[in-house]
Amino acid sequence: MNIGELAERTGVSIRSLRYYEQKGLLTPLRKENGYREYTPFAVEQVQAIQLYLNLGLSTDEISGILQCVLQNKEAFCKDVLPIYQQKLQEIDKQIQVLTSIRANLTERIDSILLERSLSGQEEG
Repeated sequence: MNIGELAERTGVSIRSLRYYEQKGLLTPLRKENGYREYTPFAVEQVQAIQLYLNLGLSTDEISGILQCVLQNKEAFCKDVLPIYQQKLQEIDKQIQVLTSIRANLTERIDSILLERSLSGQEEG
């Protein structure tokens, strides 16, 4: 199939498919005329790439695990667990930062509302 067909089957833009190829995540065959030719397996590859991007992994991280995961069960790919653990730590740190920001915003809102109610002013 050509790149347009792969884009249609996967819902991924042609630009993204070319980017995946540039990053070494997707390797099409080349016809004599230079056009890309994808095997039916490319659909599964693109779906796996999309899954890992949605998990927050970078294309570099995906590159390190993609072939193993496509050929084996995820549990048998030794590089997957450390990447997942690292990503979870990053997310936990982001949650802590966001929780702190949320608490600060809530405190500021409460302070403003209290000040307004004490002064008898309405919002405006």
